[in-house]
Amino acid sequence: MVNVLLYQFFPKQYKANYLIVLGAGLINGDTVSRLLGNRIDAAIKFANKQIKKGRPTPKIVFSGGQGNDEKLSEAQAMANYAIEHGWDKDQIILEDQSKNTLQNMQFSKKIIQDDYGSNKAYIKFFSNNYHIFRAGLYARMAGLAANGVGAPTRFYFLPNALIREFVAILIMNKKRHIIMISIIGFFVLLSMLVTLYVDFKTK
Repeated sequence: MVNVLLYQFFPKQYKANYLIVLGAGLINGDTVSRLLGNRIDAAIKFANKQIKKGRPTPKIVFSGGQGNDEKLSEAQAMANYAIEHGWDKDQIILEDQSKNTLQNMQFSKKIIQDDYGSNKAYIKFFSNNYHIFRAGLYARMAGLAANGVGAPTRFYFLPNALIREFVAILIMNKKRHIIMISIIGFFVLLSMLVTLYVDFKTK
């Protein structure tokens, strides 16, 4: 929750060479959802603002494979949406093999390195604001040096989304969290036993 709030005010540096837009499920197998559309809109808005500042046009990497229930890859659907909303098709790169967020980061990193010719590119990734923290963890796991930009999410959807993200992060590091929860539980139990013992002795 703190992360979601802070990202609304975190200053953005408009000097990116590449923008990665993370995919999400398509409606009816071929249509970009409003949540996914917000990610694309945020990337285009960022790119246009960078251009207005007199800096080079970034390439947008649309990252997402094709699910079993989808008629085309998420990457292609996102590219179609971006072109319909005025983005230059020559500034688009498709990463259409990934099946999850970690692969989004891994495969996009490889594509960008091949396209840029080195690992020195300045990169931003885009997702919905509630997903940025976990996506950042995956970026680090993939060895991708990139900062996230969170697209807005309708308020009524946030509570459920944040709970799912919290659970997902717990599962990502379940061994560490089990150990920490066990330690905390031990000290809570110890504290309760000490309190009961003191109460008993004073009576």
